[in-house]
Amino acid sequence: MPADGPRDYEVGYGKPPVATRFKKGNAANRRGRPRGSKNLATLLERALDEPVVIAENGERRKLTTRELVIEQLVNKSAQADLRATKLLFEILGKVDPRAVAAPADAEASSLADEAIEQVREKLARLARDHAASPPPVGPPEGTE
Repeated sequence: MPADGPRDYEVGYGKPPVATRFKKGNAANRRGRPRGSKNLATLLERALDEPVVIAENGERRKLTTRELVIEQLVNKSAQADLRATKLLFEILGKVDPRAVAAPADAEASSLADEAIEQVREKLARLARDHAASPPPVGPPEGTE
């Protein structure tokens, strides 16, 4: 790059030419992020810490939204909702990895194997019973 004239300063990384530098009193981003504006994490924290009053068993309880969400997630998981259970275990694994660790001892592993084998036997028995039952005769119910 040809020089416009003799310079008594060095131009390089972090030292742009004087003509291209910001002038004094000239703000580069006048309408940038306003003071006090919140980012997504701050807004989420505030929303989760919001108090909520719920009626349960005829009594009013005051909980945070965070507590209510976790309580609902645990309840859905207890009702055999697979997605809720998976999400619950993911959260639990991040909070306390030891809580969802695989069983280390052989006895717990053998108990799990037995439970799996019992489920397989029951499914096989149900499949055999379903295959042995005769198909229904006549039109399906509700069609005329």
